[in-house]
Amino acid sequence: MRLTVFWQRMADHFGSGYADTFARDHVMAGLGGRTVHEALDAGWEAKDVWRVVCATMDVPAAKR
Repeated sequence: MRLTVFWQRMADHFGSGYADTFARDHVMAGLGGRTVHEALDAGWEAKDVWRVVCATMDVPAAKR
């Protein structure tokens, strides 16, 4: 998954104004106690981060 697709999906689910705030502030156990930005900076693949976001935030299957 390209980062542009990842960020579009984040914006579609959380709203364009909140997606980045969520990605900077919400620490997730599934990301090893990291935020989305920290996981991406640490080298996680965008598709793997998206899967964790989906599982953690109960993103509907249609948006996955």
